[in-house]
Amino acid sequence: MTSPALENLKFDDNGLIPAIAQDHVNGEVLMMAWMNRESLERTIETGRATYWSRSRQQFWVKGETSGHTQRVHRISVDCDQDCLLLKIEQVGAACHENYRSCFFRDITTDGLAENQTRLED
Repeated sequence: MTSPALENLKFDDNGLIPAIAQDHVNGEVLMMAWMNRESLERTIETGRATYWSRSRQQFWVKGETSGHTQRVHRISVDCDQDCLLLKIEQVGAACHENYRSCFFRDITTDGLAENQTRLED
């Protein structure tokens, strides 16, 4: 069942919309990925974050192979309706490099500095 709210979303020329995953408790931004209409519909229906992989050209349910799942608590859209915010419960690492967040590097005057440590496997 499609939500009428999806009708006004602005997907790009490839049918994609950016989706930011944020911890629903502490507000930490964990990752950014892409969704198409069907992956968003699947996310709404299942409550599990489902994204569209541009490189593999297929759906991926976060945690399906790694066990690092995302349970969606809320989905919001920005004022232009061209970006999504998923408030999620993250189990394990959000980053495929095994960090809690994909944003584990800071840009400094000396280059890049890691601001997190890797999670244990």
